[in-house]
This record gives sequence, structure tokens and C-alpha cells, in this order.
Amino acid sequence: MDYNGVLVGLGNPGSRYEGTRHNYGFAVVDALVDFAQRHGVAESLNGGKFSCELWRIRLKELDGVWLAAKPQTFMNLSGQSVQPLLAWHKLRPADLVVAHDELDIPAGEMRFKLGGGNAGHNGLKSITELLGTPDFYRLRLGIGRPPHKGDVTNWVLGRAQGDDAEHMLQAVPAALDTLFAFADKGLDGALRAARKTAQPRKKAAPEAAQAPDRAE
Repeated sequence: MDYNGVLVGLGNPGSRYEGTRHNYGFAVVDALVDFAQRHGVAESLNGGKFSCELWRIRLKELDGVWLAAKPQTFMNLSGQSVQPLLAWHKLRPADLVVAHDELDIPAGEMRFKLGGGNAGHNGLKSITELLGTPDFYRLRLGIGRPPHKGDVTNWVLGRAQGDDAEHMLQAVPAALDTLFAFADKGLDGALRAARKTAQPRKKAAPEAAQAPDRAE
């Protein structure tokens, strides 16, 4: 069967990591599967040979048939799932969209791009190494950075709280809109859709007027 593309959401398997910031990519795949079950077809496939959970998605919003996958290799070995998945189905890196958490984007915002560096993300690093190219699409899901420059590992493996959690939850439908825009209008369409998630920045408070010097 010919596929129009494949969405791979990154995360870590097992209940210990459910709902963590690092599993944001899993949440987007889950949302796509749920949407397809209600509005199209989401057929569960045997992803064992690719070490992933795997679905065949048929949706008019995707203008054809896609694969959706959640690697079960642990994050830093994601390429060991993605590379054989693409090779078996005769898909190119240019057919791949990887949904992943991104520290350098505020929680609940997202960006979309083709290629580029890995910014310290071990899942992207593994995929790049195994595919032999960085030239695949990335749906970058913002989780923000620790407020006090704390331990990044504990941050990404922790669960968002308060406003961050709400913003991230609300952004999941926008992630699907971005994917649908990509399927319909390519990179430019995805870029425009992703930019809609940008939140207004709070203006810095004006500095207090400086008191006049005291006479000595």
C-alpha cells in the first residue's frame, strides 16, 4: 500500500512516563488516532517488527492514507524504530513528520520546520543518525524550560502543572490542525497553522522614574 506520510510521536513507553512532558509527541498521535476513529478510519497494525505501536489512518483531512506510530524503544533509541518503519514501507525521510517536545518553545505553543539541528533532543539525534539525514519534518511542541534553570532531565520527565498543563492540553487539537495544514498545503501551510499558537508576550513593566539626586 502507498502512504502519503507517517506521523511519529516521540516518548517513552510504560506507565511511569505517561503524561510527562517528554511524552508530548505520544499525546498528539493518540489524539490523531482518536480523531480518525470518529471521523475516518484508524486501523491498528502490528508494529512489533518496528518496535512501535502502529496505526493506518484514513482521513479526508490528510488527503489520503498515513501511518501513525509511537516508538516503544525509549526516547534515545527512537531511530531504531523509525528507520526500519520507513524502509519497510518504502517511505522517504521527506515523508516523515516527527512530533516531539521542545524546551525552547513556551508551553502550549508549537513550531513546524524541515531539518535542522537536534538541540540536545536525544530522540531526534537517534532518528537523524539512523536515517543518515536531518531532512525530515518536525512538529515542535513547546514545553518551556525549568523556571529556575533546574535539572532539565527531571523537568522533561515530570508532568506539567497549572497553566502549563492547561496550555499544553489545549494545544493538542492545534497540533492536528497543523498536520492537516501540512497535508493540504505543504510546509507553508503548516508554518502558518503552527504560528497561530503563539501567545501574546507580557510587556515588561516600565522602570520607575529615577529619584532626583539629593543635595549634599
